[in-house]
Amino acid sequence: MVGKSNDFLIVSKDILPEAILKTAKAKELLVKGEAYTINDAVERVGLSRSAYYKYKDGVFPFYEASREKILTISLILENKAGILSHVLNFIASIKGNVLTINQGIPLQGIANVSISLETAGMDDTPENLLNGLGNISGVRKIEVIGQT
Repeated sequence: MVGKSNDFLIVSKDILPEAILKTAKAKELLVKGEAYTINDAVERVGLSRSAYYKYKDGVFPFYEASREKILTISLILENKAGILSHVLNFIASIKGNVLTINQGIPLQGIANVSISLETAGMDDTPENLLNGLGNISGVRKIEVIGQT
């Protein structure tokens, strides 16, 4: 079980121990219906059942931890006409509900923008939201700065 205060961290998969990564993969197989039992899932990923049970209540994909939440992201955008519009249109296309937008005055050809959005009604995961935003021409950097 997660600590009493339910503290969470966003951590890169690159630094996690293999057992935690395999636990996440086993849980994913179960959710997607690609494995019907815990035994089948842990066998497929090469994990012991004891390790699975040790970590299962504390390992969640990013999208699961932030679904139905408010997500605040910081973006660095090139100062060109239409880029912010493309960002907002993409968010709207997956039914993200924009709550606030704050944009600083562009300096040296870039603008800092922060957007808070509700993820409850989205057609896609927050992870895919971030990936999609990163594919928009003129978006230089995206960072999650808060979740509630």
